[in-house]
Amino acid sequence: MRTVKIAVASVLVAVAMQSCTQRSEAQAPPAPAVTVAQPLARQVQDWDEFSGRFEATQTVEVRARVGGYVSGVHFRDGDYVRRGQLLFTLDPRPAQAALASARASLAQAQAQLSLAQANLTRSEGLLASQAVSRAEVDANRAAVGQAEAAVAAANAAIRARQLDLEFTRVTAPIAGRISDRRVDPGNLVGGGSSAADVLTTIVSSAPIYFVFEGSEALLLKYQRQSRQGDAPIEVRLQDESDYSRTGRLTFTDNAVDPASGVIRFRALIANADGFLKPGMFGQARLAGAAGYQALLVPDAAIATDQARRVVQVVAADGTVSTRAVQTGPLVEGLRVIRSGLQPDDRVIISGGQRIQQPGMKVQAKVGQIRPVATPASAPVATPAPASSASFSNSLAVGG
Repeated sequence: MRTVKIAVASVLVAVAMQSCTQRSEAQAPPAPAVTVAQPLARQVQDWDEFSGRFEATQTVEVRARVGGYVSGVHFRDGDYVRRGQLLFTLDPRPAQAALASARASLAQAQAQLSLAQANLTRSEGLLASQAVSRAEVDANRAAVGQAEAAVAAANAAIRARQLDLEFTRVTAPIAGRISDRRVDPGNLVGGGSSAADVLTTIVSSAPIYFVFEGSEALLLKYQRQSRQGDAPIEVRLQDESDYSRTGRLTFTDNAVDPASGVIRFRALIANADGFLKPGMFGQARLAGAAGYQALLVPDAAIATDQARRVVQVVAADGTVSTRAVQTGPLVEGLRVIRSGLQPDDRVIISGGQRIQQPGMKVQAKVGQIRPVATPASAPVATPAPASSASFSNSLAVGG
C-alpha cells in the first residue's frame, strides 16, 4: 500500500514539473527578429577631398595705351569677345594731327638732306682744283650725316604717331568673357602707363584653373608616389552631388607655407561651355591610391565598443556574435570594412538594437545591402584633406 502511494506521488510530481515547464516556455519571449545580409564586395577607389576655388587662366585689365576722349564703346557688357575685337575708340583727331606734323617734319628733314648732299658734291669737285679748303668739305660731309640722322628721327616719329593713332582703337588682348564698361563715351581717360584708367576687364573662360591647398602630409604622400603633377582630379560645385567635371593636376607650388603648413595645388579643368566662372567655390577629390577590393556594410550596422568599432554577425544556428572591424571611408552611403569580416558573414543590418548580449538567439531574415546616393555635403573651407572613396573601375593613378 505504501509502494502505491509513493508511485502515485511520483507521478503527481512529474506532472506538476511538466506543467511548470510548459508554462515557462509559454511565457518566454520569442527570439527577436533581425535582418541580415552579406557584406557588399566592390572594387573601390580612395580619394583625398579638398575645397577650393576656380581661377581664370588669363585675366587682363584693359587700359588705353594713349590718353584721350572716349568716342565709342563697341561691346555689350558680359559678352564673350575674341582676341583683337574692337572694344573702345578714342577721338583720333589729335593723333591724326600729330601724325601729319611728323610727316611734315620728315619732308623738311629730307629737303635738308638733299641740300647737304648737293653742297658736299659741289665742294668735293672744287677741292680738286683747290678752290675750297678740306675743312669746308669735311663740314659739308658732317652736314650730310646730320641731315640723314634727322630723316631717320623723322621716320621714327612718324612710326610713333602711327602707333598712337592705332592705339585710339582699344582691342581685346585675349579671348574671354568681358566685364561691364567702366567709362562711357565722352569721358577723358589717361593711357600709356600702369596707372592709366581701367576701361574694363577680361577673363579667359576655357580652360579654367581649380586652385586648392593641401597639407604637408599630402605633399609627402604624393611625392613618395611620384605623383607631383598630371594626376586625374574630379570636381563638383557646391549644389552638385556628383563629381562630373574632370581635369588634371598640373601644378604644385615650390614651397610649403611655414605659417599654415599647407602648399598650393592647381588643376586644369575643361570648361568648354563656359559654365564655370572664376571665384566660384568647388569640391575636388584626388585619387589617393590604386583601386582595391573591399567589403561594405551600412554605417548604421557599425557600433562602438569603447575604442573598438564592431558589427554583429549571426551564425547558421541563429547565434549572435560580435566582430571587431577596421573601418575605412564612406562609399555611396556604405562604410568600407578593411578587416574583421569575411565575404560570407551574415551581418545584422536592421534590428540590432534588440540584441541584449552576444550569444543569444535571433530569427534572421535575409536582406540585401545596396549603395545609397549621398547628397552634396555643405562646403567646408579647410586646407586639411578628408578621406573618401568611390566605386572604382580599377583606376591606377601614376605620376
